[in-house]
Amino acid sequence: MSSSANRLAALRRHMARRGWDACLIPSSDPHQSEYVAAHWKGREWLSGFTGSAGLLVLTAEEAALWTDSRYVIQAKKELEGSGIEMCQQQTPFAPEHLDWLLERLEPGNTLALDGSLFSVRQIRRMRKKLEPQGISLYCEDDPLDAVWVDRPPLPDTPVFVFPATYAGQTRLEKLERVRREMRERGADMHLVCTLDDIAWLLNIRGADVDCNPVAISYLLTGLEEATLFINPVKVSEDVRTALEKDGVELAPYGSLANRLRDIPSGQAVLMDSQRTSISTWEAVPPEVKVLEGPTLPVDMKARKNETEIAHLHQAMRKDGVALTKLYRWLEGVLSEREITEYDLTRQLDRFRQSQCNYYGESFYAIVGYEANGAIVHYRPREGSSASIRPEGLLLVDSGGQYLEGTTDITRTIALGPPTEEQKRAFTLVLKGHIALARARFPEGTTGVQLDTLARLPLWMEGLNYGHGTGHGVGFFLNVHEGPQAIAAQPASKSAKPLVAGMLTSNEPGFYKTDAYGIRTENLVLCKPSPQEGFLEFETLTLFPIDLRLIDEDLLSRAEREWLNRYHERVYETLQPLLNREEADWLSRKCAPLS
Repeated sequence: MSSSANRLAALRRHMARRGWDACLIPSSDPHQSEYVAAHWKGREWLSGFTGSAGLLVLTAEEAALWTDSRYVIQAKKELEGSGIEMCQQQTPFAPEHLDWLLERLEPGNTLALDGSLFSVRQIRRMRKKLEPQGISLYCEDDPLDAVWVDRPPLPDTPVFVFPATYAGQTRLEKLERVRREMRERGADMHLVCTLDDIAWLLNIRGADVDCNPVAISYLLTGLEEATLFINPVKVSEDVRTALEKDGVELAPYGSLANRLRDIPSGQAVLMDSQRTSISTWEAVPPEVKVLEGPTLPVDMKARKNETEIAHLHQAMRKDGVALTKLYRWLEGVLSEREITEYDLTRQLDRFRQSQCNYYGESFYAIVGYEANGAIVHYRPREGSSASIRPEGLLLVDSGGQYLEGTTDITRTIALGPPTEEQKRAFTLVLKGHIALARARFPEGTTGVQLDTLARLPLWMEGLNYGHGTGHGVGFFLNVHEGPQAIAAQPASKSAKPLVAGMLTSNEPGFYKTDAYGIRTENLVLCKPSPQEGFLEFETLTLFPIDLRLIDEDLLSRAEREWLNRYHERVYETLQPLLNREEADWLSRKCAPLS
């Protein structure tokens, strides 16, 4: 019996003792994070599925895991032998797992879950669907506490101050922006639960979550003071002094609920039902007025200021230099021997480490050779990854965390002569990428409106891709950041209008299962266009697109001109930072199309 099967059996025995008929295990933490610390990777521990998105549902007899199209191939492999059915999410954010449960549960049954891991909005949707059928929710305990005996502890990595010379605003300036919004909404307090928003607002960073420079904490902001709920061992005396100087006192991480229960009657607290857990929400006494509204820093941090934008250009130069060194190095290695996907990820990180102010990867690098490139969020593992040979296609999606900003870039390259099919697919993806990069659109345009531009060349050939086209990116913060997104589904993020200052990815792709994957990704900055009332994108990422994979006959004159201008800018920007051999290599990669 597999370890997953043994763990599921242990949880089922615990469910039977407690009288629970089903159990729901998510991928989140109490802060509604996409990427979580090991302490909260319960779904991964139970199922063996390592993707960042997935929901495990367990009954006495059956188990199923829902994940989206990015992880389907990976999930099928990792769930083998676990007894868990793999279910692909058909409609983003739809409660398809609840429909599955309703077919198996009866009136009077109970669904158990950890209330600290589900937002208020999620619990409301579940209750609305389940309670009319006589099925109740139990949200009081963590179902895994009784069975996860070797559970990793909460992280205790140090917090450090992020200088305003990089952030562009001081801590006090940001707090005052939030307090002005609070006053306008009639709020005496504002609870911030999301880790990236706390880090941005207080100009602090940490290392509690792999690749995300955040610290596990909560922030309760008043009109004059604020309290940061955090493990005190993480905060040095210098950081504590800096925070207290700006009116931010410290309290133990686990004391938030008691603090909320002590809020005086008649006070008004602004809370976000999408980003606050039901356990935290219900700690507020009924005599306290809850103002349901957005987490205020979300929109503020999405609009990069002039200082941040200037630093982002520097981060892109550093990343471009590191990638130039990597791909030139790879060509030399493949002329003599093979190299594994995993070893390439380590070499990539070493080249980034050679750049000053580098703090690590912004996500685990995706290095997919041939068929592995079709696994959208594939992560090569040491000892089990494929060997890269001087033939076929290689997809590399990676990013870095620098004091000057966060990067995210994908390139697909040919390691040998490509087929006509591969060139056609690559060029269709490139045409979509260029269409979005060149877009000019009126203020108020949403991501779902722009998404079609990137997909149309593929659609005309009866092709498509299952993931979104673009996600927001933080500034030395989370590589996936809201509130905006560019995607085909009219969900909350893709329905958000793009505004000047937003940093977003542009990453259409195409994937042929068991054969190859293609994706071309740059980061683009939304800015005002010359026409009043219109916006456009500025491409910030600096690295060439593989000319060997382009079918020039498929490109229009305007598309050729865009690509030539882009490559000219890449070369002119990076060349002064390279030695002669590296600059000569880059010059060949940036040669203009006729």
